[in-house]
Amino acid sequence: MLSFQASLAFLLSAAIVSSPAFATRVHRSTTSAHSHRSHLKVKASSHRLHGQQAIDPARVTVIQQALIREHYMSGDATGNWDATTQAAMQKYQGDQGWQTKLMPDSRALKKLGLGPDYSEAINAKNSSFADPPPVSTIPGPQAAGFAAASGTDR
Repeated sequence: MLSFQASLAFLLSAAIVSSPAFATRVHRSTTSAHSHRSHLKVKASSHRLHGQQAIDPARVTVIQQALIREHYMSGDATGNWDATTQAAMQKYQGDQGWQTKLMPDSRALKKLGLGPDYSEAINAKNSSFADPPPVSTIPGPQAAGFAAASGTDR
């Protein structure tokens, strides 16, 4: 009886283990144009645009003013990212040896003087910092604690 149960258990486990090897994949092609179109609709509606889609008019005005100053544009800054502005930016970037995509390159904006403003940064050139207090004003126990923590013998 034990060998019958052992044989049955062995056969069942072998069948379970080997069944994925004998399984076949069924590929169903869609023959209906309706199902294909509905699939495209779902795909198109799920697509989302990422990143900046347009340049702010105030930023465009500043860019145009810089391009006018550098003699790549003439006239007045309008705040519209129009064909004239795009052509001027492409020419400027091309003259610098950079890419000429329609959107301004960060290097071009920096060279035009329109990069980030770090004048208020902690390490700006004209920053003024108070000098640290003299060592003699640090209390003895505190100075001893600093020395012990740093591993020096002062």
